[in-house]
Amino acid sequence: MTDGTEVPAVGDARPARWRSLVRTARPKQWTKNVLVFAAPGAAGVLDQWGPLSQTLLAFVAFCLAASGTYFFNDALDAHADRQHPVKQRRPVAAGHVSEPAAKVIAVVLVVLALAVAAPVQNGRLAIVVAAYVAITFTYSAWLKHEPVVDLGVVAAGFVIRAIAGGVATGVEISDWFLIVAGGASLFVVTGKRYSEQIEMGDASGAHRATLTAYTRNYLSYVRAVASGVTITAYCLWAFDTAAGIGEPVWFEMSIVPFVLAILRYAHVIEQGRGGAPEEVVFHDHVLQVLGLLWAACFAIGVYA
Repeated sequence: MTDGTEVPAVGDARPARWRSLVRTARPKQWTKNVLVFAAPGAAGVLDQWGPLSQTLLAFVAFCLAASGTYFFNDALDAHADRQHPVKQRRPVAAGHVSEPAAKVIAVVLVVLALAVAAPVQNGRLAIVVAAYVAITFTYSAWLKHEPVVDLGVVAAGFVIRAIAGGVATGVEISDWFLIVAGGASLFVVTGKRYSEQIEMGDASGAHRATLTAYTRNYLSYVRAVASGVTITAYCLWAFDTAAGIGEPVWFEMSIVPFVLAILRYAHVIEQGRGGAPEEVVFHDHVLQVLGLLWAACFAIGVYA
């Protein structure tokens, strides 16, 4: 029975405690925090030590904060995770880390994140980190049960990371940047839900209640809208940036790998492999090449 007590997964030997803590912290998920480099990178200030060091502090702060939210979320979701074929092996769900201990560690990591962020821009970065933590904790405790709202809240977590980079370095963030970040985030999050539906099948509601509120056609519609907004906004941003700088070629060229990357990720989602975005980034070589081509075009346009 799964009555809320911590029951180790069947056939799961108890690993070393430090391994369980590292797994719960999810260091692979820290790849999401690379978004803090987006705004200062687009502004062309990362070749200066001051903005670079501030961005690195923002990255560290968000890694600590994100890991804190993972500990908190896993403590709340332990029962539901035991219904999932993969998540049942998470250390908290498997009984390798107790739920009270996970909550204490979550608080410690969040406090450390705020301490790292506090000196940056007179505490403004700490306010952004605190907002991220508050939204994420509210999501874990309540908003993840609200259809549509849950998609927006998870997407907002990505956008806040992008905003944090601008706040940390004092870079002005353009409207186009925010639209691209928001649209792309909603596209990825909706793809994750779509893949979870495919993976869980009829048992999807036992793992995540909102999955039963969505049809696959609806999620496909949201992905289409989100990807359309993202591509349109990026094209307009690229043309606007090129016109302002007077070097249009590289920014215009960056549109090609960007659009292809969106389409490639859409293909991955249709195959049901979008449930773990960080795994897609690490294992899809075509997506990696497209990402490098985009980064090269954009970096040359900004720094050359």
